[in-house]
Amino acid sequence: MSTATWTGRGVPAQHPRGLPRLDRTLVMGIVNVTPDSFSDGGRWYDPRRAVAHGLALVDEGADILDVGGESTRPGAVRPPVEEELRRVLPVVRELAATGVAVSVDTMRAEVAARAIEAGAALVNDVSGGLADPAMLPLVAQAGTPYVAMHWRGHSDGMQARAGYGDVVTEVADALRLRVDAALHAGIPPDRLILDPGLGFAKDADHNWQLLARLREIVALGRPVLVGAARKSFLGRLLADPVTGRPRSAGLRDAATSAVSVLAAAQGAWCVRVHDVASTSDAVRVTARWGRHAPTEAAWTLTP
Repeated sequence: MSTATWTGRGVPAQHPRGLPRLDRTLVMGIVNVTPDSFSDGGRWYDPRRAVAHGLALVDEGADILDVGGESTRPGAVRPPVEEELRRVLPVVRELAATGVAVSVDTMRAEVAARAIEAGAALVNDVSGGLADPAMLPLVAQAGTPYVAMHWRGHSDGMQARAGYGDVVTEVADALRLRVDAALHAGIPPDRLILDPGLGFAKDADHNWQLLARLREIVALGRPVLVGAARKSFLGRLLADPVTGRPRSAGLRDAATSAVSVLAAAQGAWCVRVHDVASTSDAVRVTARWGRHAPTEAAWTLTP
């Protein structure tokens, strides 16, 4: 595992060797270039606004910016590849040109290839290479770090596949298969990151089980990315006690920061969030706490 620092505007123009490492959990800021995001409703759909937003996130402490042109909320319809390219390429190009570490959030090898040419230094594939058989060979040839997420199908039908016996064991087993596939395709082991896929073909209880037992995913031996930002299981937890209405997406950032702390304390390599400023503070506090905490800190709360 490389220990080279890879963060903020200091990232060199060429791709880094290995994966970014710091003495704390990294923060990935989300830049949705979509008109139908559940969390920001297309607020950054215009490329100029998306670039300005990304740079603001870096100023708030983002180590990586994740640029995506396809909504993966439950029920979302996929855009044509030409439209996804139109959305992401100008944003990736302008952000990368400033020295920012840019990740492209895509399931399509063509989009990943074009984004890498535009300066993307990491590919974040929520399908783990299952949506496009050309993805893993493309990433292996490009030499970029790669995030493989646990996935059971596209957004329009994924929640119908949210059936598990032991969700943590089954997700870990599926991720091992993705590791094997990535290594077989030629992706170096030090450039492979795993994501348990909170909210993707999982209900709220599945998400909580994965978060409570995140160390079992970390134990697979690869850096782990956790993406809980503003997701619906947090909205339901924080529902209005009178009406039962889930808390709106824009008011879930404090809960997201709490999840980020718990993930960081269990060894997460990076957390993917909308609210970078509070999360950046939170992971720094967690890192400092971890230097003084017992080796096996007890997180279990007794009712």
